[in-house]
Amino acid sequence: MAGVVVCHASTAVRERLVVTSIGVPTLSPVRAAATVDELLAHARRVPPTVVLLDAHIPAPGAGEAIRRLRAVAPGVAVVLLAQPDDSAALDRALALGARGFLAPDVGRAELSAVAAHVLASPVLTGSQRAVVDVPRPSVPSSDGELAPVAAPEEPVRPAVTLTKREIEVLVGMSNGRSNAQIGAELFLSEDTVKTHARRLFRKLGANDRAQAVAIGLRGGLIR
Repeated sequence: MAGVVVCHASTAVRERLVVTSIGVPTLSPVRAAATVDELLAHARRVPPTVVLLDAHIPAPGAGEAIRRLRAVAPGVAVVLLAQPDDSAALDRALALGARGFLAPDVGRAELSAVAAHVLASPVLTGSQRAVVDVPRPSVPSSDGELAPVAAPEEPVRPAVTLTKREIEVLVGMSNGRSNAQIGAELFLSEDTVKTHARRLFRKLGANDRAQAVAIGLRGGLIR
């Protein structure tokens, strides 16, 4: 498995993401696809390590694209390209095993941090598939059932402050370290690192490591 495939229906978005990805060494080589068929053709030739997938890719759609991609390249890590408030598309794809999401206008620093996190974490399957470390709140949907609410991916508010230890844990996450590795570097137990992680997720309003790193970068908490 090697590199990244940027799969987006918009030529402008696709080309910009290709240029952005080229600047991230861990995502080399970079390939592009405008359709699900092109994505699958790339995966059959040389399975990618990461796929940046348009959450609204035309039929058969992102959910089916992920399912077919898993059959061709089981170990691929899929990151959706969608706006944070696009909860319906995100929830469907996350349920099928996508590792997280980024806005289509993601910058190179944020993409580098998320790539480090994704590449450092094993791809989960079956009942283990979960990219959310902190449960998202639920609200009644139009059909009366509870629907998860996607947390907005926005700059950190000035009032949000992290402790020195929480920032150290966040920096470790941005470098792709596991909880055990962060603990070893900081001389903390893995359980203690998890406690710090839960607290910083809550303070930042983040659902997972990738989103916490993205918020930290945008808010200037880490570099």
